[in-house]
Amino acid sequence: MSYILNIETTTKNCSVSIAADGKILALEEINDGNYAHAEFLNPFIDAVLKKSNLNFKDLNAIAVSKGPGSYTGLRIGVSTAKGLCFALNLPLIAVDTLTVLSKSIAVAAGYIIPMLDARRMEIYSAVFNAKNEKILPTHALIIEENTFDQWLSTGKVHFVGDAVDKCATAIHHPNAVFYKNTFPSAKDMVALSHVAFQNKNFEDLAYFEPYYLKDFIVTKKV
Repeated sequence: MSYILNIETTTKNCSVSIAADGKILALEEINDGNYAHAEFLNPFIDAVLKKSNLNFKDLNAIAVSKGPGSYTGLRIGVSTAKGLCFALNLPLIAVDTLTVLSKSIAVAAGYIIPMLDARRMEIYSAVFNAKNEKILPTHALIIEENTFDQWLSTGKVHFVGDAVDKCATAIHHPNAVFYKNTFPSAKDMVALSHVAFQNKNFEDLAYFEPYYLKDFIVTKKV
């Protein structure tokens, strides 16, 4: 039996799970509107181990949501995952964040568009079909009224993520369905990390970096 620790810190949702052979055993997460990963991540890891009656030595791999997302959240999640992998001599699995987010809902038809806030009217996004297969790769774009007309003109489009409110102010198409309060979660990493483990799709610990999509920019107050 394979035990995988899943870590998701790319948004304001701090989330940790443990799964056995692709079935979730324990989940801890919090979203209080702040980036509380530094405070909660390690206690959550201890908590899910305790709930699962496991120790660190029982783990077979550690999976982390690789981005895109919050620069600070990504750094905390990835550095924690890499540190544990080095200390425990475990393989590291990286899971695409927008794929994780797309799995927060299930639809019978149409498209799923996960979106993460990238400040102002910009978002990080991708497009998935109803089978959760990515049909348009991750990219950054500016939200405008006709941004997703290519998909909206052919059927229902299900928008999920922390940029949904912003998107809803610009897009008023009747085929647009907005799911509020949806965030990437470690519970939705379970199936993805299990498949990666079975396929031995592991990262190089020495060189793996989060997928920021854009460079981090520091601005000064005027």
